[in-house]
Amino acid sequence: MYVTVRRYRNAEGLMEAMRAKSDEVEDVISSIPGFVSYFATRDGDSMTSISVFEDKAGCDESTRQAAQWVRNNVQSMPGAPEISEGEVLLSF
Repeated sequence: MYVTVRRYRNAEGLMEAMRAKSDEVEDVISSIPGFVSYFATRDGDSMTSISVFEDKAGCDESTRQAAQWVRNNVQSMPGAPEISEGEVLLSF
């Protein structure tokens, strides 16, 4: 399995858009081949998303589609996210 973590700062507009269109966000991410799970967390005006896929190709595609969705749906753009990804080392 592979995981992509995206950290957005000043993301209030992004969080509002994701809440308003949560079904659309779910459809976009879960339709990517190899999808396992997705989480979004909030810490004040920052947001972290965690995408889990069976392989790196799914993680790469999720990063591409997430960026496209943000460009198309968020009025008040957050700064570019800090992105980390990698192979799962341990899973419980």
